[in-house]
Amino acid sequence: MNQRGWTSAGVAGLVMLSLLVSGCAQTPLGPTVQVMPGPGKSFDQFTYDQAGCKQFAEGAVAGQAQNANTRGVGAAAITTVLGAGLGAAIGGGRGAGIGAASGALGGAGIGAGMSSNEQGGIQAQYDNAFAQCMYAKGNMVPGYGPMMVNAPPPPPPPPSGNLTYAVQTQLNRLGYLRSPPDGMSGPQTSAAISQFESVSGLPVDGVPSPQLLARLQATP
Repeated sequence: MNQRGWTSAGVAGLVMLSLLVSGCAQTPLGPTVQVMPGPGKSFDQFTYDQAGCKQFAEGAVAGQAQNANTRGVGAAAITTVLGAGLGAAIGGGRGAGIGAASGALGGAGIGAGMSSNEQGGIQAQYDNAFAQCMYAKGNMVPGYGPMMVNAPPPPPPPPSGNLTYAVQTQLNRLGYLRSPPDGMSGPQTSAAISQFESVSGLPVDGVPSPQLLARLQATP
């Protein structure tokens, strides 16, 4: 290979190295999701949770950046070799140098692009692990549903034997009533009962009764 061929390959090698370094995948330095302290949680507690969850997220993506960069370098090297072989076949030694240079530049772009694309996936996995950890510790994370920490207790169940409540439950099951059972007969409950009685061929009075409840329970 003549001097010009070596010079072309050398310059291309430097350019390839520069492109690969600039496009290297890295372990994320931190999350990109916004998390707020949970109800009643002090800022010191929140900061402590953050530190632990960052460590957890780093463990979740450990080694992925290195694997992405290794694949990128491999793609660049293969393209360089192919370029050199093609150049040699076409133009001898000088062609090999030019081919290697062209292959190196193309491979560097491919390798850098691969690493850059995988960086987004690594960041997303890091963010998911961090968000899950923070949510599990009682902090508020957008998109993870309402916080259950310090949530108000559910309403007490109705007294056993509440006929109206049982009727409302069955009316909801059958689609005649679309409000939570509360054991109190109001206009909506009366209208729902009347509609069911009319459809079922019963006398229409809109009033809860044991006979009505039995008919509702027997209706699939």
